Amino acid sequence: MQFEVWAPLTDRVALRLAPAAATATAAAAGTATATATGTAAGGAAAWTAYDMLRDPERDGWWVVEAPAADGDRYGFLLGDDPAVRPDPRGRRLPDGPDGPSAVVAVERLAPQAPAPGVRLQDAVLYELHIGTFTPEGTFDAAAARLGHLVSLGVTHVELMPVCPFPGRHGWGYDGVAPWAVHEPYGGPAGLARFVDAAHTAGLGVVLDVVHNHLGPSGNHLPAFGPYFTDTHHTPWGAAVNLDAPGSDEVRAYFIGSALAWLRDYRIDGLRLDAVHALADGRALTFLEELAAAVDALASETGRPLFLIAESDRCDPRTTAPRAAGGQGLHAQWNDDFHHAVHCALTGESQAYYADFAEAPLAAVAKTLTRAFFHDGTWSAFRGRTHGRPVDRRRTPAHRFLGYSQTHDQIGNRAQGDRLAASLSPGLLACAAALVLAGPFVPMLFMGEEWGAGTPWQYFTDHPDPELAEAVRTGRRREFAAHGWRAGEVPDPQDPATRDRSCLHWAEPERDPHARLLAWYRTLVGLRRSHPDLRDPDLAAVRVAYDEERRWITFRRGDVRVVVNLAPVPAVIALGRNGVRVLASWGPVDHPDPEGRVHVPAESAVLLAP
Repeated sequence: MQFEVWAPLTDRVALRLAPAAATATAAAAGTATATATGTAAGGAAAWTAYDMLRDPERDGWWVVEAPAADGDRYGFLLGDDPAVRPDPRGRRLPDGPDGPSAVVAVERLAPQAPAPGVRLQDAVLYELHIGTFTPEGTFDAAAARLGHLVSLGVTHVELMPVCPFPGRHGWGYDGVAPWAVHEPYGGPAGLARFVDAAHTAGLGVVLDVVHNHLGPSGNHLPAFGPYFTDTHHTPWGAAVNLDAPGSDEVRAYFIGSALAWLRDYRIDGLRLDAVHALADGRALTFLEELAAAVDALASETGRPLFLIAESDRCDPRTTAPRAAGGQGLHAQWNDDFHHAVHCALTGESQAYYADFAEAPLAAVAKTLTRAFFHDGTWSAFRGRTHGRPVDRRRTPAHRFLGYSQTHDQIGNRAQGDRLAASLSPGLLACAAALVLAGPFVPMLFMGEEWGAGTPWQYFTDHPDPELAEAVRTGRRREFAAHGWRAGEVPDPQDPATRDRSCLHWAEPERDPHARLLAWYRTLVGLRRSHPDLRDPDLAAVRVAYDEERRWITFRRGDVRVVVNLAPVPAVIALGRNGVRVLASWGPVDHPDPEGRVHVPAESAVLLAP
């Protein structure tokens, strides 16, 4: 088997390799395997060293042939450093980020079931965190619950990051090995089983990946090469090197990782975390290069692969075609739509909500028709103008994802409280109508569909006590500035914080949860059965609203959507157009002869001819 590694900063590299059986025996006997903090101890006799040779055709690369099989442990010795480092491109870290890599037979990973092949414009996404979707927190336990998602009607599961991070539990955004899979979730084999189960159930799988930083603990990439640069600085420190010397190989490293998820695991799309934090000054940006590589793989495989960006720039060039000067990503999260909906539902006005709070229904109306609220407008939160207009005639609505809740918008609150913690079931139903009948590709956050009573809080499991304390005190200090007492902010390191965040699967069977779940199923079904609700023409969306009376109505082709957020009933004139009620949260009669519909308080109704 050929082992290879890019390590341009050293004058020699050696491979350390041990059979899986030997390392398992050593572990059972209580002896240590090789780690990044020292050489092999106890079971040292099982480890064999192989000097690696420079690759004459690739600058900075080292190669060696050695006998190895699936599960064998290995790592690299760099120069005089006695630490055995895991493979930057390793697929498995069975002992965590500071342990050795394990050989993975990649050909065994590919799921057997064919991918459903649902296009993004026809999709309904469901964001899911493996560690809290079930109490067990594993791929296999999550796969056992996929029947719920099938009955809900969603088309894709969007997994939050699954790359390894220190400890057992965490959000996943502190991952340190972009090619590997978190072992406590089930490792590479567990992910492959999950994707196979999803495809068998008719569900696509989207994976959240992080290219803008690596976690603060367990990151060994700097020992190998210039993966990071001080040319730019980010909230996490030195930036990932996308434009300084050595950046060609760094780009290839992250693009290779992205393609591996899509090719080897048959994952159907990737969500790219915080692309606005990618510091990249080159003429051909990393995102364009990545998008071109994914498009080429999609053409090669005949599968509709896609990339979804998280970006706070409000820049339509993120998803504009590369031929038109854009970056060519396929969609982007639309936080402006979320913020407008959130303000309309809750009345909150703190932080970035301040820009939307003065006239929240006007903000909802603008985002429904123009995608971005900030399209060159003044942002009081930023103290400057922000965003760029969307060309509605050329930009399809499926370039944007719409949602009322996400992991960020829940978990980054002091107590991780969902909308269900403060809103009535009726207002939750209104939020669902705005998202699922709106023009954008809908995305739900796990448990939202039944108004889960559990919070989703910020939790970590850092083994390093200093880092753990820094995270704990930093979070409490952050929210103290907003009036929260330290005792009111959950301790991220307390295991109970993660446990509180796990879904309770008995809830969907009882009211009011069961009724809300039925409403979500109805709306998803209507979106699937009525093509007008998937019409990508933003310019065709028509909106009317009354800020004072707190109602909004919009038209998607022949379908009318009416949402009354007020605590009192509303009478809304739709005109004499022969529409009839398709579905409603509360009891609603068909419009009267004058075309007026009587909508109960905190309720929504969909109508069509």
